[in-house]
Order: sequence, then C-alpha cells, then structure tokens
Amino acid sequence: MRLSGLQREVLALYRQCLREASKKPTEAELNFRNYARNEFKKNSLLDKKDFAAIEYLLRKGQRQLEIYSSPGIKNIVV
Repeated sequence: MRLSGLQREVLALYRQCLREASKKPTEAELNFRNYARNEFKKNSLLDKKDFAAIEYLLRKGQRQLEIYSSPGIKNIVV
C-alpha cells in the first residue's frame, strides 16, 4: 500500500516523537510515549481528506515535539 505525502509526514512525526521519548530519563520515557500515542490516537478519526486540519495538526505536533525535546523537560503528565 502506497502512502500519501501527508501520511508519510504523520508517520515520520510519530517516529520522531518515539525517538525523543527514548532520550528522556527512564522513569519518564513511558509517559512521553503514552502522551504521543494518545495525541495521535485522539486525531486518528479525522477525515483523511481534511488536508487543512491534518496540516495544522502536523505543525502543532512539530512545535510540541520541539518544546518537549528540550533537555530541560524531564517528564510529562498524561
């Protein structure tokens, strides 16, 4: 099955989130993974043709990833 460009971007963002979670302290890694999983699952029911909403959520996710990737952020509450 071939993926569209937006689908590839979403999957790439998800993989980035999981990679960043693995860089966090061991006791907080699961919290970061669960947060990412919940955010993606929450928006998984979005219509695949709603490109504006998908692009908006991609930009929002990239900004959140940038913030949560900061070394100063040690844990997250889900």
